[in-house]
Amino acid sequence: MTSRTFSTALAVALGLTLAACGGSKSDNAGAGTASGTAAPAPTPTPAPTGDPTAKAKEIFSQRCVPCHGAEGKGDGVASKGLTPPPRNFGDPAWQASVTDEHIEKIIHYGGAAVGKAPTMPANPDLSDPAVLAALRAHVRSLGGK
Repeated sequence: MTSRTFSTALAVALGLTLAACGGSKSDNAGAGTASGTAAPAPTPTPAPTGDPTAKAKEIFSQRCVPCHGAEGKGDGVASKGLTPPPRNFGDPAWQASVTDEHIEKIIHYGGAAVGKAPTMPANPDLSDPAVLAALRAHVRSLGGK
């Protein structure tokens, strides 16, 4: 494999990994892929309808589980090879060290916005504060597991 082919394959793999973690939902605000291109824009979340908790669980399942895992232990299928690895939401020390506002900021603006891993994409399309709060509550609920 030539170095150019390898570089292209690496860029595609990184892009797929970021997409699996939610597109540009976390720290990708302004971060690019290995090839220096901008990460793809997230798919807009539909206008809020119904229960914000149900919508938050749906979003968590689609965007967060690939990297963080279903139980938030940082062991999702897309977590392999990520440095640093995705956050383990069950870590009591981490849960105690962060505020609700910090968690919401990371979800909405990504890891780079709070000085953490730029591989955690942003979710700028989450415009419903009730859904954002429900996502934060879900992350908090994983702390007791």
